[in-house]
Amino acid sequence: MQNLTTLDNLIENLQLLPTIGKKSATRMALFLVKNKFIGMKIANSIETAITAIDECKECGNLSENELCEICTSKRNNKLCIVEHSRDIILLEENGIFDGYYFVLPQLENNKIEKLEQMIDSKKIEEVIFAYTPSIDAEAKILYIEDRLKDKHISFSKIAQGIPMGVKFENVDITSLQKAFEGRHKLKN
Repeated sequence: MQNLTTLDNLIENLQLLPTIGKKSATRMALFLVKNKFIGMKIANSIETAITAIDECKECGNLSENELCEICTSKRNNKLCIVEHSRDIILLEENGIFDGYYFVLPQLENNKIEKLEQMIDSKKIEEVIFAYTPSIDAEAKILYIEDRLKDKHISFSKIAQGIPMGVKFENVDITSLQKAFEGRHKLKN
């Protein structure tokens, strides 16, 4: 087979994307080189997005400005701590939460200080933890609660348990246990 170093390089680089294996990368690379206009359009939008988008200086969300639209808008006095910006996108697209957000993937002193400043400046009354359930997430929650204990705010975390449509036999024991612990009374 002929030597196509640039194609091989494109395939290798496409594989750097999450969930993209060699077969998918090869299909994408071949499509892009055969459809040059679409390939250039995608390349241009990637370059534009990379140079225009950064983290919001207040909450860590993605933004094209120093502060994101959420931080500059008037919202209720609740703050949802998430692990990734993509969590904010999901919650916002579906209208699930109407408060402020804070992206905190790892415990870092400068991030915790920013969190404390945001709680004060936005007059936050409740902090909601929206982490994927794990031992690491529980440790983060406990640490943050301890750091913020003097703030006179309430804490909660999103419910855990059994997804709709899943049978007990397909649920791990920890999720089943959390579902029973987090049960709520039905209205009469």
